[in-house]
Order: sequence, then C-alpha cells, then structure tokens
Amino acid sequence: MRSTLNIAIRYTILTTILLGIVYPLIVTGLAQLTMRDKANGQLVVRNGQIVGSAIIGQGFTSAGYFHSRPSAAGNGYDATSSGGSNLGPSNKALVTRIDGDVANWQKLNPGQPVPIGLVTTSASGLDPDLSPADALYQVPMVAAARHLPEATVHALVESHIQGRQLGFLGEPRVNVLELNLALDDAYPTK
Repeated sequence: MRSTLNIAIRYTILTTILLGIVYPLIVTGLAQLTMRDKANGQLVVRNGQIVGSAIIGQGFTSAGYFHSRPSAAGNGYDATSSGGSNLGPSNKALVTRIDGDVANWQKLNPGQPVPIGLVTTSASGLDPDLSPADALYQVPMVAAARHLPEATVHALVESHIQGRQLGFLGEPRVNVLELNLALDDAYPTK
C-alpha cells in the first residue's frame, strides 16, 4: 500500500512537471520561433501603439468608421468572456434588441434591407470580419461623415474584400479594423 502511494505521488509530480511546465514551454517556444505574429495574437501596431488585433473584433461607434457586428461577449468584444448570448429566436430581449438595431440601420438607408450580419452576433462574439454586404451597406454613413463621395468609400471597401481561404473555405469577408485603418490612412478625420 505504501509503495503504491509513493508511486502515485511520484507519478503526479513527474506528470505535473512534464505536462504542466516542460510541454507548454516547448510549444510556446516553437510557436514563437515559427509563427511569432500568430502566437502573440496578431496585434496591429500603428505609430508604436497597439491599436487592436486582426483576429479579435472591437467596437466602433463613430459614423466616420465602419461598425463591427454586435458582440455578446461580456460587455462587448471582451476576449475574456467569449461566447454567444444563448438567446433563442423567440427570446423577447433578443427580438427587441434586433428590432432596435434594424430600425437604427434603416435610418441610414431607408427602404434598403439591413444585412443580417449587422444585427446578429457571431458565435464567439468576437468576430473581426463583416460580410461584403455588411460593409457596403455602411458606405453612405461613412462617406457622409467623412465628406467623401460614396464611390470613393465603396472602392475602398471593394479593395479590402478578402476571398475564401484556399479558394473554397469560408465566405468572402472584410476585416473591420484593417478597413478602418486604411480609411484613416487615406482620408484622415480632421
């Protein structure tokens, strides 16, 4: 009995050291050597400051910027609280929120159907991308706020549409942070 207990304790200590310390250090080291940008969260840096991550959505509220999808993660785009709302399609709070969001977007483009991605959250609540339709719907708002022709802003959106991965995976998308940074670079606000 005593030798069984000693073996169990030694095995626990050994596996804790190997799997809890050595293995994570090896994996982290390999990730830093082979794909540093991805291992560090694909941070976007401008003028020496971190302005966001290419893989984590963030909220933009000014009319001069393209807005991300709504977020159900914590208090909005909270990476420590990733997850959907778990509200079903008949949930009154969800229906009320979506109806309010649709009404707000319709003020921008009266008579135009609001793309579903602008009023629904992603499964993680942190999606950094919009569909091309979601981004193009916002062109009049951004163009008016920046005093630019809609055709100019439309062309900027078109130039930021990323195709399917490997040509067949996923859907075409627009990274909101990258689009807004390109907007600032090309047409800074005053």
